[in-house]
Amino acid sequence: MFSKQQTIEQLLRQWQYDEELKENIVHWQTIEGKEATHAAFPDNLHPSLQKALHSRGIEQLYSHQRTAFDFAASGQSFTAITPTASGKSLCYHLPVLQKIIQDPSSRAIYLFPTKALAQDQKTDLNELIEATGEEILSYTYDGDTAPNIRTKIRKAGHIVMTNPDMLHSGILPHHTKWVSLFENLKYIVIDELHTYKGVFGSHVAHVIRRLKRICAFYGSEPVFICTSATIKNPKQLAESLTNEPHQLIANSGAPVGKKTFIFYNPPIVNTTFGVRRSAVLEVRDISKRLFEAGIQTIIFAKSRVRVEMLVTYLKSLTFDKIGDESIQGYRGGYLPSERRTIEKGLREGSIQVVVSTNALELGIDIGQLQACIMTGYPGNIASAWQQAGRAGRRQDEALIIYVAQSTALDQYIIQHPDYFFGTDPEEARINPENMIILMDHLKCAAFELPFSMTDTYGEFTVQELLAFLEEEGVLVKTSTQWHWMSERFPAHDISLRSAAQENVVIIDITAPKNVVIGEMDTYSAMTLLHEEAIYMHRGIQFQVEMLDWEEKKAYVREVEVDYFTDANLAVELKVLSEDKSATYKTATVSYGDVSLLAIPTIFKKIRFNTHDNIGSGKITIPPMEMHTSATWMSFDLPDNWSEEQLTDALNGAAYAMGSFVPLFVHCDRSDLSVVPQVKATHNERPTIFIYDSYPGGIGLAEKVYDILLSLLERTIKHVETCPCQAGCPSCIGAQDAIGDSKQQVLKVLRILLAEMMWLP
Repeated sequence: MFSKQQTIEQLLRQWQYDEELKENIVHWQTIEGKEATHAAFPDNLHPSLQKALHSRGIEQLYSHQRTAFDFAASGQSFTAITPTASGKSLCYHLPVLQKIIQDPSSRAIYLFPTKALAQDQKTDLNELIEATGEEILSYTYDGDTAPNIRTKIRKAGHIVMTNPDMLHSGILPHHTKWVSLFENLKYIVIDELHTYKGVFGSHVAHVIRRLKRICAFYGSEPVFICTSATIKNPKQLAESLTNEPHQLIANSGAPVGKKTFIFYNPPIVNTTFGVRRSAVLEVRDISKRLFEAGIQTIIFAKSRVRVEMLVTYLKSLTFDKIGDESIQGYRGGYLPSERRTIEKGLREGSIQVVVSTNALELGIDIGQLQACIMTGYPGNIASAWQQAGRAGRRQDEALIIYVAQSTALDQYIIQHPDYFFGTDPEEARINPENMIILMDHLKCAAFELPFSMTDTYGEFTVQELLAFLEEEGVLVKTSTQWHWMSERFPAHDISLRSAAQENVVIIDITAPKNVVIGEMDTYSAMTLLHEEAIYMHRGIQFQVEMLDWEEKKAYVREVEVDYFTDANLAVELKVLSEDKSATYKTATVSYGDVSLLAIPTIFKKIRFNTHDNIGSGKITIPPMEMHTSATWMSFDLPDNWSEEQLTDALNGAAYAMGSFVPLFVHCDRSDLSVVPQVKATHNERPTIFIYDSYPGGIGLAEKVYDILLSLLERTIKHVETCPCQAGCPSCIGAQDAIGDSKQQVLKVLRILLAEMMWLP
């Protein structure tokens, strides 16, 4: 464990008198803890389950656990939405184990969004089963499962723990090998429900519909048990995902520890441009204080690059201790074995500081951390509270520090703490009606089981779509059924998580023998794994020597340099179709389908600590195309503006509007993109596009169409009241030169507002 350990209370007492910190702390708020609400064990709870709970020191259930047991026992699907570390897993373990003990032929599927979460839950479940003394077989089934164990799982596994990707491509297409599972399936557990949003959630909704179709074929009708962190619409999301009515359990009976929130705004280092000191550097300095106080801390950063920068900075605190592993990074791209080691180190206390992307927002057991630092606003209220919940689990006191970036949304949040503490979490939206996704899974469903001439698929009438697939040559129609006839195996061609089907494998060529050290999705690789990029892995720097884009392999070599790299993407947009349109005095607002081309252009070399730009280079990677939905505004601007003025004003207006879209649409900032065009290709007028960042769209841009007036009013107010002179990252984005950029941006926004308020 750590030496010199202080309590959170002692540390906060010191900070109240620390002049250096005090001048940057803009808000300090304490939320008191609450006592647990308990309920007695159900009368019919099996004695061996009672024995197992007693062995864990559990003499009674939390109230929400008892409610969950009662719903499940009565055959009602339900969704439990309770905070981090509130004992959600017992909401499904108890009814599932009870059913299996009563009827050993019973089966259950546990669905987790990641392999890591399934592995983590497996340990907890197996310990509980062992304590019952009953013979219940639970297994994880994923890409790492050994072939010799797979047969045993199919025939004898009571509980199969898997992820949506494996269910989609490894189980459902081979359902004839899983007859005992599907004939006896009593429960389907969907953990971390809130992660099933956007394109991923829309895909998984169809995987569930295919699963239910196969269950019906084998004569089973399982109950769904969903658990979730806090979101605005858990019941609606669960019902949309499963196409099944749900009961909602929203009152947690678990105890909650006292939490102190500190809102910290980095000091302004350039008054003219309103530029604040880097949030990353401020987080480095604050975490150093926590490290020296012996406080076990999790730091959340919004990108892989920022995670590795912070790990590099913080590891210098222990450079004199050979082999010290007390500071670690954690993100996608690390090998599974590395992640398991880090999780274990956090639970056991050998790791004092972990820097993570949102990968650790999920319920992986990492023990009881004392402090959480958010490097910038996570993008939505739900994620912010999920990250905050990682500190002070159960009754322990916790410290949560939000360090704002210079962006407009961050500055709005830090200046309006009432928004953070008083706003409902966002909706998690999915769109199973997305035709691209629907057609993909209809092919998979047809491969799994033929369709009759009267069959529906979930809630969809699909006979016309099946006829289309016959024309495409993948289905054949007999007198009574539609049959799959293509030689292709459809599930293998469909990724649930992105438009890209492949990941780029990262190979270290430093040593004589090439070693795979990670992987990355193709979209991210365009800006992070181009040749000459600095790729950071667990605090070690690698330079990309060669990127084989065709083979999806990046060859990297270990280096020691004093800079990191940052790359730019250019986006070209074309309107494909217009579904809605409103004409004003001189402006037009439309909604429809667009095609976009993402083109990586240049990368910059940025020095550590000072963040100075010290060089640049070109990126030679082919562009990626995507079709999605968008809302766009075309309007007229003054004729006497140069093209450069037009470009700057539109870029500033797009930046400012994009910052505030999440406040109205209740989505993550990255779910929508805002791109201006000085001359749009479809009408040659100045146009601002707001589009869904997912192939096919998930309905967010359509919501923007309805809230444009409120969005413009809020954006104008923020830009007007920003204390900078000529525009800054806190309102209209970074400005290269002193001028009237801010006034020009306001002029664009006011023209749009006047148009939206004009009545014919």
